[in-house]
Amino acid sequence: MKLQLLSLRRAHATALLASAVLAVTLAAPTQAAANPTLREVADRTGRFVGTAVNDGRLSDGTYANIAKSEFSSVTAENAMKWDSVEPNRGQFNWAAADRLVSFAQANRQKVYGHTLVWHSQMPNWLANGSFSNAELRTIMTGHVTTQVARYKGKVQRWDVVNEAFNENGTLRASKFSNQLGQSYIADAFRAARAADPSAKLFINDYNTEGTNAKSDGLYNLVKSLKSQGVPIDGVGFQSHLIVGQVPSTMKANLQRFADLGVEVVISELDIRMATPANATKLQQQANDYKAVARTCLAVARCTGITVWGFGDRDSWVPGTFPGQGAANLYDTNYQPKPAYNAFRDGLAGS
Repeated sequence: MKLQLLSLRRAHATALLASAVLAVTLAAPTQAAANPTLREVADRTGRFVGTAVNDGRLSDGTYANIAKSEFSSVTAENAMKWDSVEPNRGQFNWAAADRLVSFAQANRQKVYGHTLVWHSQMPNWLANGSFSNAELRTIMTGHVTTQVARYKGKVQRWDVVNEAFNENGTLRASKFSNQLGQSYIADAFRAARAADPSAKLFINDYNTEGTNAKSDGLYNLVKSLKSQGVPIDGVGFQSHLIVGQVPSTMKANLQRFADLGVEVVISELDIRMATPANATKLQQQANDYKAVARTCLAVARCTGITVWGFGDRDSWVPGTFPGQGAANLYDTNYQPKPAYNAFRDGLAGS
């Protein structure tokens, strides 16, 4: 009888232990599901969520941990721009760009290359050099070929041409357009396609999120390039927005570009405010981040969103717009702001 009781007690204890283990096992996914990362939420909708990365900040453990855990795509903030990679003609410095690519590979992230041809941040030898039209075209296509070929198979998307338009929808005056006319754009895309046929090629600009003269000019260009068979795969809408001013026509505008048969992405999102921040401004900012995320989800060809940095301490905004800032998902101490949860909710489509 005593042996029977002992056996029953052991069986009961074993059953209790098994139940406890099962409870812990079942609870773990539930707990994780309650606090998913941005990249986990975006993955469920088939989109990427990215961030611009400052090469000089990767040595900061907190910064690096957020960058790798929260985002499925990374964009070089400056490390892939022409003045960074070719400061002297024919002399290349790939160290910072290579670090970003290695960081992404180590953390199962995509790389969004930024940017190949731009009127700004050119090296001095190019910006102030004197070249014939033929030589300038060769320099430009050679740069595109060299950089894209170096990262063939490692960079999934490229901003091939950046900020080509004026606010009135006309072509911006630049080193390239002044000498080569609008044809420089098609030439840059063709060179990029030849260097890496698998990379997706984008044109990128700001103040084009809503329907206006500038976005009309960009739309007409993309339509023309497509009709000519120029290999353009997508359009990036930078979306450096102001709190409370998300364009009401943003969804319709993204959709009309998507209807041309190209991808659309939010490529450089931040939403600035007059500082100091307060609860009212932070809540409106949260609403705006959520609205932008939902807008992307509402357009089938909107394949992802990149925020232009995630921490207010690293933001470009205060240096460019004095008296404004607090534009990112995290504060200056890398603590998530109300915008973080709202943006995550928007990415989830809930």
